[in-house]
Amino acid sequence: MDSPAPPSLDLVFMALADPTRRAILAMLLEDDMAVTDVAEPFAMSLAAISKHLGILAAAGLISQEKRGRVKWCKLEPDNLREASIWMQAFGQFEAVNLDAFERFLAQELESTPSEA
Repeated sequence: MDSPAPPSLDLVFMALADPTRRAILAMLLEDDMAVTDVAEPFAMSLAAISKHLGILAAAGLISQEKRGRVKWCKLEPDNLREASIWMQAFGQFEAVNLDAFERFLAQELESTPSEA
């Protein structure tokens, strides 16, 4: 039996684009959680949280399992690997220090004679 294809990078980034879904993933870093426990800190309906969980599941970032009458969510961190590898390719560039750049520009503007 073949293992399922990994979720597309587009689905992963779409799922990560929403702050509620990122917060849910951060919560699931600690431990598996029941859907009702996931929903508790958010000011939205259980149906809205369920939609967010469905998007995370479709992206392969979480799995859901029914245990008795309770649906549990589990983080699937391995499915973030492809997105992480893609993002690390951009790590070769130094982050721009905007404060230092601003100081450099101010200094350059002061030292150049103004054209009147």
